[in-house]
Amino acid sequence: MMHSASSTISYTITPKDLAAHLFGVTLTIAHPDPDGQVVSLPAWIPGSYMIREFAKNIVQIAAKSGRKKIALKKLDKHTWQAAPCDGPLVLEYEVYAWDLSVRTAHLDQFHGFFNGTSVFLCVHGQEAQPHVVDIRPPQGVEEAKWRVATAMPRLKARRYGFGTYIAADYDELIDHPVEMGTFQLASFKAYGVQHDVVFTGKVPNLDIDRITHDLKKICEAQIALFEPRTRRAPMERYVFMTMVVSEGYGGLEHRASTALICSRSDLPVKGKDEMSEGYRTFLGLCSHEYFHTWNVKRIKPAEFAPYDLRAESYTPLLWLFEGFTSYYDDLILVRSGVIDESSYLKLVGKTVNGVLRGSGRTKQSVAESSFDTWIKYYRQDENATNAIVSYYTKGSLVALALDLMIRAETDGAKSLDDVMRALWQQYGRDFYTAKGGRGITEEEVDALFDSVTGLKLKRTLDRWVRGTEDLPLARLLAPFGVIYKDERSRGRGALGMRTIREGNDCKVGTIFEGSAAQKAGLSAGDIIIAIDGLRVNGGNIDALLARYRVGDRFDIHAFRRDELKVFPARMIVSDFPNVTMALDGKPAKHPALRTAWLGRK
Repeated sequence: MMHSASSTISYTITPKDLAAHLFGVTLTIAHPDPDGQVVSLPAWIPGSYMIREFAKNIVQIAAKSGRKKIALKKLDKHTWQAAPCDGPLVLEYEVYAWDLSVRTAHLDQFHGFFNGTSVFLCVHGQEAQPHVVDIRPPQGVEEAKWRVATAMPRLKARRYGFGTYIAADYDELIDHPVEMGTFQLASFKAYGVQHDVVFTGKVPNLDIDRITHDLKKICEAQIALFEPRTRRAPMERYVFMTMVVSEGYGGLEHRASTALICSRSDLPVKGKDEMSEGYRTFLGLCSHEYFHTWNVKRIKPAEFAPYDLRAESYTPLLWLFEGFTSYYDDLILVRSGVIDESSYLKLVGKTVNGVLRGSGRTKQSVAESSFDTWIKYYRQDENATNAIVSYYTKGSLVALALDLMIRAETDGAKSLDDVMRALWQQYGRDFYTAKGGRGITEEEVDALFDSVTGLKLKRTLDRWVRGTEDLPLARLLAPFGVIYKDERSRGRGALGMRTIREGNDCKVGTIFEGSAAQKAGLSAGDIIIAIDGLRVNGGNIDALLARYRVGDRFDIHAFRRDELKVFPARMIVSDFPNVTMALDGKPAKHPALRTAWLGRK
């Protein structure tokens, strides 16, 4: 995609003070509003649905025109208005960057990272103009050999180099995060499109060749899913940028890249070919964020087209955009041959157990969870499992249930793949083209399911998406030759809580509704020190509790704040789910159904 350099909006961003974690930004507006230019910083970042108040990290800001200082008036928490001026308006400001996450910005002596929502002020009224960015190195970086990784189109910069980059408008500008430093880099092509893989952080003997080999399979499987005939990817280049830490996990999608954070132990080591659980988790994360290239970055809910980044944007459809993406992330791993069918079913079983364990699923639908994400999902507390349901995990099970139902009832003629392709063709493919696109409404989603599949699915969607009933997965999996068992251990006791090890302390993290722990009066935050006179530490509570049978009574001593309390407890039967899934040793009722579902079609 070619862009003009004649932009009226230009930025310079420099790692100004590495030790103080400050980016210096200069914004030049060639033609400011004659009534006084208004600028603002977003309050949230797409893909992470919580108000984050990025403007709090602006340390100082000033404006000038030529040599004349221009007054700035702050209108609200993230908005400024400059006094009218003659000629170009220049704003200079510093951004504090010390959040090691995928959402904001981070800077030290070893690397720099930023999302545009954290550092680039939006020029009101000129959002549609081309935006040029000069990314400059910190002083002395020549010796450090820093490089730049971003999917933003280059204007005057060598690949991976500092220099000038350009975006078609403000929305594109903030959708290209930037990593800079001495990262490890590898590349591969998926159906002819360049994909770069970047790792920041010390990773001895990283098997980056294995990663690119596996990611190529995953990316090509997803491209083929949405474009089975043309195999055309929706971007000219894609970048996976990963910050490696001792412990961490997360990702954030962008239109031609993703920012990831992962644990060092999750990454493969040269000479060790086994598929570890950690590496499988990392590949699933990459698959999830890559799938968002289509589903949410281009196929969008109507409320996100365009984004209003000044306030919450409510939609009941995140079950479709995050939940369906969570279904396909692991499904693509098995379809591409990265994992086998048995491993995939174990992942699904783990998700089922997680959903069924929380009583919040009986109180909140995934549509309600989507709408309330701003105040509930992204602001979870110790009672979350008893009060809310995840539109990620239950949303993925809704996708699984719909996929199985559609395949079975149409005898394999249609599937959820066809629904996703229709969403892409009707709402996503042209979203960033000259033709333009628009988001989809809840009513249009219901209608599209019916038109694509030929089935009447409105009542099913009402029950599974807008209702709270559990999904009939055992019945739906049976025609595919998958055995679904809930082997919860009847007769075994459990207190029904999650504990957290803090040093040598055993801290209560979550109390499940209706559990023995709740009946005893324990609460989140309590520090358990003894059970029936036996000392509890951070690692022995499960072994101690295993000695008690259903009906046994005992005292639990715990600190609540700084007061020692006694909680009389009685062991009750555990009702936690223990779902397992396995392929039936006998042939499936319809073998072709399972092949098409889990295979490469």
